[in-house]
Amino acid sequence: MAEDGNGGAKADPDDQTVALDLERLILDAPRRYTPYQAARAADVPMELATRFWRAMGFPDIGQSRALTDGDVIALRRLAGLVESGLLSESMAIQVARSTGQTTARLAGWQMDTFLDSLTQAVEPGLTRADVAYPLVELLLPELEQFLVYVWRRQLAAVTGRVVQAAEDAEITSGRLAVGFADLVGFTRLSRRLEEEELGELVETFENTCSDLIAGLGGRVIKTLGDEILYVSEDPVTAAEIALGLVETLADDDTMPELRVGLAFGTVTSRMGDVFGTTVNLASRLTSIAPKDAVLIDGEFAAVLEQNGSVAPAELDGPDLADAISAAAGLPVGVDVNAGHRFRLQPMWRRPVRGLGLVEPWLLSRRVRTD
Repeated sequence: MAEDGNGGAKADPDDQTVALDLERLILDAPRRYTPYQAARAADVPMELATRFWRAMGFPDIGQSRALTDGDVIALRRLAGLVESGLLSESMAIQVARSTGQTTARLAGWQMDTFLDSLTQAVEPGLTRADVAYPLVELLLPELEQFLVYVWRRQLAAVTGRVVQAAEDAEITSGRLAVGFADLVGFTRLSRRLEEEELGELVETFENTCSDLIAGLGGRVIKTLGDEILYVSEDPVTAAEIALGLVETLADDDTMPELRVGLAFGTVTSRMGDVFGTTVNLASRLTSIAPKDAVLIDGEFAAVLEQNGSVAPAELDGPDLADAISAAAGLPVGVDVNAGHRFRLQPMWRRPVRGLGLVEPWLLSRRVRTD
């Protein structure tokens, strides 16, 4: 590979040609316009066009002729939503930003997934570029259809929650159960593991947690390598998820211990993320939780007690439960507390940065001992 004037590596001309061929295949159009020409063709002010491009995550390219007819059409459609009054200009910018950020991450994930196919040994004389074009050509239409299908499914689910909300305020500032799950000692572990091993561990963690959260009815908000943030409208569901995560990862000898923090309260939702004191509290509880344990805040504990999910301490024992069963005319051994899923143990009050004194509760499953 040649060097540029600054001592850096120059791109191989053949690689640049293949990259342009792949771009044309994916975009289904050749490069035709400079940014100014594209804005003029779309009949959109250059200043607004620049804001849209940047919001979507694309860099300024000066007067390079790098844009296509598809770019012009997309720009025209977005501006048309503003002109028709369906979206304000600020809302259109948010649409561009949220779509750009989400799809950029999606494209990165997909390329990581397909990278193995591009780096595996191929027949003599074939390069990665030789493999890439036919692979993308085959995958592109299928992935495009699948993306639209999943997006429509997700949009239907979100729309259903919005329609069922009692008030508009519930949509952006509703009460939610917020959970953080964090791998213990991840920073120290990352110094010992090879990059490939670390990547596999993170992938296993994210996949295991995401599947369990979705399966039990929660929603993953984001993953941060060694940490995952999720929410649920139902505190019982959030508690089941938290305990399920601890139990599932504890059964995997390759995974570090897990700690989970849960809080319940008002949460502000913006662009698929959540903010507010409740989120901060869940994060702080995670940082002080014991290994392979779940800590919840006082409001979360109160909600579980109110809906009958927590066994009263005085009834949580086989001898007393049997006595109560007998007094009620029920056979000995019938669990009169069968509806109570959880046990709560108060922990010492402690100061939490930015939130003052907090009284956490240790959440566990209630186990009937005969």
